[in-house]
Amino acid sequence: MSYLIKPKNYKALLDMRQTEQGIKLIKEFFQVNLSTELRLRRVTAPLFVLQGLGINDDLNGVERAVTFPIKDLNDAKAEVVHSLAKWKRLTLAEYSIDPGYGIYTDMNAIRADEELDNLHSLYVDQWDWEAVITKDQRTMAFLKNIVERIYASIRRTEYLTCETYPNIKPFLPEKIHFIHSEDLLKMYPDMTPKEREDAICKAYGAVFIIGIGGKLSNGEKHDGRAPDYDDWSTVAETGQAGLNGDILIWYPVLERSFELSSMGIRVDKESLLRQLALEGKEDRKQLYFHQQLLNDKLPLSIGGGIGQSRLCMVLLHKAHIGEIQASIWPDSMRKECEECGMPLI
Repeated sequence: MSYLIKPKNYKALLDMRQTEQGIKLIKEFFQVNLSTELRLRRVTAPLFVLQGLGINDDLNGVERAVTFPIKDLNDAKAEVVHSLAKWKRLTLAEYSIDPGYGIYTDMNAIRADEELDNLHSLYVDQWDWEAVITKDQRTMAFLKNIVERIYASIRRTEYLTCETYPNIKPFLPEKIHFIHSEDLLKMYPDMTPKEREDAICKAYGAVFIIGIGGKLSNGEKHDGRAPDYDDWSTVAETGQAGLNGDILIWYPVLERSFELSSMGIRVDKESLLRQLALEGKEDRKQLYFHQQLLNDKLPLSIGGGIGQSRLCMVLLHKAHIGEIQASIWPDSMRKECEECGMPLI
């Protein structure tokens, strides 16, 4: 079911020509900052992968991938990627990347089961990145350091955008706040996960919610996460589970929390087996990706995705992601958006 937030008295600060120029500015500047900050090399990525290898991102495990037969491979099925969470780790091994270095790429995906609204589109574009780490870097302190460096790149990009377009004013706080999803539940026990995100983001402006994928003390998950890339079941030095999380901000244009990135330290052999068992997905152990990991063919890594259209939307103060990217929307949504002053591309 599509859902639309219609902010009162919304007026785009940039016209369509300026918006296109702003998108170019943000994308070019941010990826240079990100790659320099984390020492990432750009690589070329696939739009689709072969079905049955365990390479595609399974997201929450229920979303259908767009598939098609390949004539020259005896009609073997290919899947349009959901993201490149697992493909990147295979690429780190293929390129023999050293610890402390990594890769990033422009990821384009189709998510046919997405519920369309101001933030969610059938078309997903993000900077997917992955870096090799050592065993002693699989810690909460290391994860937090990487989050802070990514957030610093976002704020530098905000500064450039506001310098280029003076009618856009900066709003991101200087620091990002860290909180575990279990502590967030204890703070707001009567709220839904989405309501908890809104509350904590409104209080701090920018938040990294740690530990997404495992069950909390109330028996529910803060949000779903596939069992075979992020390590969400490790007991870190905090005594709580999770070496992954989401970067969220409070977005005043829509008056709600806004996710910019999902990321984390990736599973090692032990956490992969543990999480497959927890999710009842132990049959995946025979798939190509999982066999590579279990047979020590893949490096330890940290990685994530940062939404390109989402970052542009936030830094250009747009109310709908369709003002940034070309996609398909219900006719009723296009009409409502036009009436609210947010025409969709």
